[in-house]
Order: sequence, then C-alpha cells, then structure tokens
Amino acid sequence: MLIRLMGLVTIEHEGLAPLHVSSAQAQAALARLVLDRDAGTSREHLADTIWPEGLPDTWAAALRGVVSRVRSYVSSPLLNPGETPLVSQSGRYLLRLPDDTAVDLEAAEVAVAEAETAFADGAHAVARRLAAGALANLRGSFLPAHEGEWAGGVRDRVEELRLTALELASRSASGLGDEHHALRYADEAVRRAPFRESAHRCRMTAHAAAGNRADALRAYHRLGEVLAEELGIDPAPETQAAYLELLRAAEPARRPRPADSGRAPADGLDPVLIGAFEALSPPLR
Repeated sequence: MLIRLMGLVTIEHEGLAPLHVSSAQAQAALARLVLDRDAGTSREHLADTIWPEGLPDTWAAALRGVVSRVRSYVSSPLLNPGETPLVSQSGRYLLRLPDDTAVDLEAAEVAVAEAETAFADGAHAVARRLAAGALANLRGSFLPAHEGEWAGGVRDRVEELRLTALELASRSASGLGDEHHALRYADEAVRRAPFRESAHRCRMTAHAAAGNRADALRAYHRLGEVLAEELGIDPAPETQAAYLELLRAAEPARRPRPADSGRAPADGLDPVLIGAFEALSPPLR
C-alpha cells in the first residue's frame, strides 16, 4: 500500500487505481491515524485534529462518520468480509497497516537520514540521489486547507525536512562538481528560509565550487545585510569562518569531480526512498 499525505491525499492498493481522499475531514483524520499508528490516537485527539476550531455538539457521532469514511479508504479489497485495519480499542483508534506500507513523509525522513550518513561517508552521488528522492516525496503541502496545532506542527516538521534535504542535495552536488544543481538547490533553500544561515553557506559553497569566489563573497555580504536589517544580528561564527576561508583561498579554480566512495551504488537504493511517489506530482521547477 502507498499513502501520500503531501499534496493530494492518496491511497493506492496494489494493482488498483489510486483513491483520492476528497473530504477535508477525512484527510485530516487519515493523516493523524497514519502518522500516529504506532501508539494509536485517542478519540479526543482525533476529534480535535478534525475540528480544531471547536467540537460540534454531536461530535461523537460525527467522529464515527469520519472514521467510517477513512476505514473504507484503507480497507483493501483483498481482506475478508468484516476485516478492517482500523479498529477502536479502549477509547483509541488503531490503524494496523501492512508492514510494507510506504508513506511519502516517512519515506522522506528515512531518505534524509540515509543521505546525511552517505554524505558524511563521502558518498556524494548516493547522498544527492537520496536527498532528491526526499524532495520528490515532499512535493506539495501538508493539509494546506486545514488549521490547528497538530497540522501546523507537522507542517513545521515537513518544512525543516525539506530544507535539510535541499541543503544536502546542494552540498552533495558541490562535492560532485555539479555547480548548476548545487546552486539551484541552495537558491531554493534560501528562498524558503531567507534567515537560515546554513542555506546561505550552501550557496557560498556552490559558487566557490564553481570557481566563482567573487560570487561566493557577495553571497556572504548579502546575508550579512539581510541579518543586520531584519534581525539586527551578525552572521554566526560558522558563517564568518566560511567567509574568512574564502578570503584566504588562492585564485579560484574549478574543482575536479571527485570519485564517489564509501557506500553502495545508488542503483541499489530502495525506490521508495528515492521518490516512489514522484509520478503523483509535477517536477520541482
């Protein structure tokens, strides 16, 4: 089973056409039940997620109706009559999905963790492919029409994950000598988080890797201006150290493309981690 929570909420059972969850209430309930499935979700927490602005007077009955719709989406036609993966037990709802179920957000989290390890090992090609796969699984927004503390918290988690993936993809591309994509990923990270210094450092690294030290220095100065004007602070010591290293560097020269090492070939990676959900949404521009 494939479950996409980013963008258009979709469930795909093997061999069947994707099911698009159209109801906003069912989308919110499904997302909470999927992401909290290890421990289950209490009736009260699920109701607060569905109706963050206040529970309706007959919320218990309304909740049962929403849960019934979710149950119809997650129940595979292969199950025996009466069987369901969504059950109520001791005031909690438990969603028991097959072990091979893939969820786009969870796949992205695993891919980013694997990319961080690969990058630390010097396996830049593997790291970039994993980071790009995470970004493919994170396309779109998480419940964009739904408010509430829980949904907002997951959106924050998604954005941090996306920024980390963009930075890893940029740094890995720089390590591979692919300056075009290194700068593309860095620019996207800066656009999304203009005060995030690590994103600006990726931009500096991308310019430096391309042999454009002047552009790398200008990127630092632009960051300094933004921080001073908007926040009244100076760049962090790590960013200042990167700037001083650029000043001390010799005349810029294009870096050779290093050999990748330290990990298994990228073709051996789990396709879910590198973007199994890619076909469900358009490419990042």
